[in-house]
Amino acid sequence: MAKTNFFSFLYQKICKDTGEQNESTKLVIVVRMLTLTMIAYSLANCIFFVLASDTTGMIFCQLSMIAFLGLFAASYYWRSFVSYCVFNLCSLVWVILYVRMYGWNVGVQTYLFVLIVFCFFARSRHEGTKVLYVVVLLALRMYLYFYCQNEGAQITMTSELNFALQLCNTVAIFLSLSLLAYFFSADTQALEWKLIEYNTKLKEQASIDPLTGLHNRRSTMEYLDGVLKTSENQISICLCDIDFFKRVNDTYGHDVGDVVLTKIAETFRSQLPADTFVSRWGGEEFLLIFPSLNGDEAHFELETLRQKIKAIVFDGGSENFSVSLTFGLIEYDFHSDLTALLKEADEKLYYGKENGRDRIVF
Repeated sequence: MAKTNFFSFLYQKICKDTGEQNESTKLVIVVRMLTLTMIAYSLANCIFFVLASDTTGMIFCQLSMIAFLGLFAASYYWRSFVSYCVFNLCSLVWVILYVRMYGWNVGVQTYLFVLIVFCFFARSRHEGTKVLYVVVLLALRMYLYFYCQNEGAQITMTSELNFALQLCNTVAIFLSLSLLAYFFSADTQALEWKLIEYNTKLKEQASIDPLTGLHNRRSTMEYLDGVLKTSENQISICLCDIDFFKRVNDTYGHDVGDVVLTKIAETFRSQLPADTFVSRWGGEEFLLIFPSLNGDEAHFELETLRQKIKAIVFDGGSENFSVSLTFGLIEYDFHSDLTALLKEADEKLYYGKENGRDRIVF
């Protein structure tokens, strides 16, 4: 528990703002995290130099730790961009001195790639300055390479110390790049997911009836157009209507009418086959599409549905009541167009309305 509290306290301190207004908190947090990485890296190297009895390396690492500790403390008072610039300056001086003293094989010059990545993530504008900085880092890397080729390392290391420093350097660079990627990609990923969720909601709002949760006319037309062109199965289409629904609204109120619509929509979803496309066609009309049933099979499903809906008892306040539906069912003949199919279904529905209601006309 104490360990958890310590790391929680440390993270809170790292995330503390600079005290300046209109500052980039994320930028200074990353500077602090990278500075702590450099402090830990210098400490590890200092231990290696002590074990190797290398006084020069030990002093250099101690001075590095002091410099980065000072930067870490100053970041709470400086502006974020100032801390960023000083961190880059300290890192560049550190790379130059390290490579000149211990040579190219240690691999410290690879840390310049961390500075390149940090440069492009840290500032959203000033593209020309970024490119110029990359050119400077490239020129510095080339200078260090040719310097090491001509002059060689100023301090000779044992193979064991060289191996330890290379290993430590690799870990530090991977950790630094991981921190950069994590902190600067987290918000981007979160924003991307928010946009995806927002677009999904917009799509649902554009295609779903808000009262019943069924598909609306627009999405139904899109679905029908696609399924009629691609399906090789027998398709049945049914247009149905609640009988005397205006009487329900006039007698019991529109709130009760909404309850009736919602309950019938729920019954559609629970009673019909899972692949049935159910939509609110408009008002008290619904369009049911059976993408894998012929007319006789669809008729059987509708008969069960008709009886289930008639058995539902609604609370009208002063009295209970039930409703019935009339269905106009057609079977796709594989050559009629969409307009003709819907017209035929509507004509059968109208025929059922004119001849007693509460029936399936096929």
